Amino acid sequence: MHPVIVMPETPGLQMRKAISQPLTTFNARAAEQPVDYRPLALLLKDPESSEIVGGLWADTAFTQLHIDLLFVPETLRGSGLGARFVTLAEEEARRRGCMAAWLDTFSFQARGFYEKLGYEAFGIIEAYPPGHSRIFMKKRFDGLPKSR
Repeated sequence: MHPVIVMPETPGLQMRKAISQPLTTFNARAAEQPVDYRPLALLLKDPESSEIVGGLWADTAFTQLHIDLLFVPETLRGSGLGARFVTLAEEEARRRGCMAAWLDTFSFQARGFYEKLGYEAFGIIEAYPPGHSRIFMKKRFDGLPKSR
């Protein structure tokens, strides 16, 4: 077989799935445990229109919660909604057997917010975007064993 490299103009989810499925199988075998990937969503809806106006998008895998997206409309920031979203996601992650959480944020976003919730930076990419940084953060839940 002589594979061909192709760069599609509009990558689709089916293409991602074709890459992620064999990678997930490999990862589970190499880690000697199931990946147990499960999405997690908490939605903030307008009570009149039922339109989604914010929320949290995350997943759990390998006993870790990964918070991918968190958005609270500007008019509702400071109301405790963001902390409530993170707390609910962490509670569900614990029910799923997770022992830690991780996420990333930009220097112009919410580092201080996450630090108040017990997260700590473990990696920073400088000048991403230029003039700012991308910050990777983690939080250990009680009972997390040390890595091998």
